[in-house]
This record gives sequence, C-alpha cells and structure tokens, in this order.
Amino acid sequence: MAEINLADAKAHLSELVDRVEAGDSIDITRRGKPVARLTAAAKPRRRIDAAQLQALSATMPPDVSPASNLVRSMRDGDRY
Repeated sequence: MAEINLADAKAHLSELVDRVEAGDSIDITRRGKPVARLTAAAKPRRRIDAAQLQALSATMPPDVSPASNLVRSMRDGDRY
C-alpha cells in the first residue's frame, strides 16, 4: 500500500485514480498521519442466468466416480 501526502494527492489525483483502478490502495496523509484511503469501488455483481447455466450443465457428461474419490485426490494433491 502506497502513502502520499495531501498536497501531492491534490496535484496528482488523476494518476492516483488510475493506480487505484489498476488495483492499488493508497493512503493519504496529513502531517505524516493517515487521514484517508483510496481504494477501488466495488463493481456490481452480474446476475446469473439460471436457464443458461442449466443448458450448460445438461451438456456435461455425468461423473460416475464417487465424490469421495474427488475429495481424496484434492486433499492428497494439496498435502505436499
């Protein structure tokens, strides 16, 4: 996380906004003490189209192996 003083933040606001948009978080300080933080705004979540999801899952072949095999392989793969 970057820090910038208030005077520099005023002078370079558009550059700071570009950095925040790219994923940075920036603390703004006044006399060396943090007073504000610039972070990206939360993007609205898109709704899931249930019909499209059902159509996609209908085209997938069913998995005939037991779920315990999947869990075991995931567990063993992440262990070491």
